[in-house]
Amino acid sequence: MREMIKLFVVITIFSAVSGGLLTALESGTKERIEYQQLKFVKGPTIKHIMDGCSNDPLVDRFKLLDGKIERSFFVGVFNGKRDAVAFETYGKGFGGDIGVIVAINVETDKIIGIGVTTHSETPGVGSRAQTDPAFGAQFKGLAIDQPFRVKPDGGQIDAISGATFSSRGVCGAVAASSDIYKRLKPKILEKIKS
Repeated sequence: MREMIKLFVVITIFSAVSGGLLTALESGTKERIEYQQLKFVKGPTIKHIMDGCSNDPLVDRFKLLDGKIERSFFVGVFNGKRDAVAFETYGKGFGGDIGVIVAINVETDKIIGIGVTTHSETPGVGSRAQTDPAFGAQFKGLAIDQPFRVKPDGGQIDAISGATFSSRGVCGAVAASSDIYKRLKPKILEKIKS
């Protein structure tokens, strides 16, 4: 019995030390991992859809709480005015969630551009939602408060041939961004102007 107690104490101490080390490692690398994701996954998309801004939106960013979710917003300066914001939302595609960055002009409430950041769609078919510039260009200039659907569902967006599920997923992500934007617009404007 005494041996079992010793073994239990040793395992408990080992578990506590291991847990502490893992927690320290996570907190020590969290910012570095977030920066790497920004730079290599989201960054190219953000810079592409905010082409022509005079600042670096990856540096000029802020976070807001949306319920229990903390969202990152990237600010774009066009013609000397901080009038654009971009953020990521998700929609359901054929292979899983599709991450979409949506950039919005906060003065006109119109979409500046969209870009797919992450997906698990079929290579060469659904993945074209990320690589086909004509698909994403359809959203540019549309008011953020309108419904976003593909034409087979009665909407205004041409689906990618053979990838209707992926196209619906992108439309769903843009529609989700509309809801988030409407809900957080006062806070977004406050942050952009300060």
